Amino acid sequence: MRYLVISDIHANLEAFEAVMAAAQPLKYDKVLLLGDLVGYGADPNAICDLVRQMKPDALIRGNHDKVGSGVESPEGFNAVARNAIKWTCDTLTRDNREWLAALPAGPLIVDDLIEICHGTPFDEDAYVFDDLDALRAMHAARRPLCLFGHTHVQVGHYLSRDQFGLATADDERPLTITLDDANRYLVNPGSVGQPRDGDPRAGFGMVDTARRDMTIYRVEYPIPKAQARILEEGLPEVLAQRLALGR
Repeated sequence: MRYLVISDIHANLEAFEAVMAAAQPLKYDKVLLLGDLVGYGADPNAICDLVRQMKPDALIRGNHDKVGSGVESPEGFNAVARNAIKWTCDTLTRDNREWLAALPAGPLIVDDLIEICHGTPFDEDAYVFDDLDALRAMHAARRPLCLFGHTHVQVGHYLSRDQFGLATADDERPLTITLDDANRYLVNPGSVGQPRDGDPRAGFGMVDTARRDMTIYRVEYPIPKAQARILEEGLPEVLAQRLALGR
């Protein structure tokens, strides 16, 4: 089985289209989507429509999906995020808003190998910022490979009997992580629509259960076009600027 793994699209249509075009020749059987379809970007309805047509085999909500659909208050968001999510909520069609509101919370078991979550297995909104966060998430996971999003940082951790470390120490992309049956793994495929690891290219992943590995990718997309869409819709200028920085 080959799973295409996507997270944090954030209403960036140009990035999403580039990822799907890059993934097509790689051949995959199923799609796993780790949340945050909307927020920040200028095309929330287009993204919702495309994802609904795609019918992912596993799909969970992110914090922006919850707030953008009215499930939760934007109280915890910073000023820029609040501005963007209010615009998102007002812009979404009623049908898409109701669909987003009905998305299930993570974590979600996919199969004997994979579990998915947006933030962590113990809290869908918690962030994995450091080694202690990663270790706590790995101990809470119920499957050997836990896939997460939320941080917009493409990274992988592994835990063996006597060692904890990075499975993504190399900056080269694509990068394949071999999944040793004796280890546990916590991997973020990166953000499609708003990377924050210094690389502005869209991120995604592919898990091959037969080969027992996961490959993470980056793909170029027309950033100026996505920036122009943000400005056209009157969203905060900083949201356009940060796309070129990957921050």
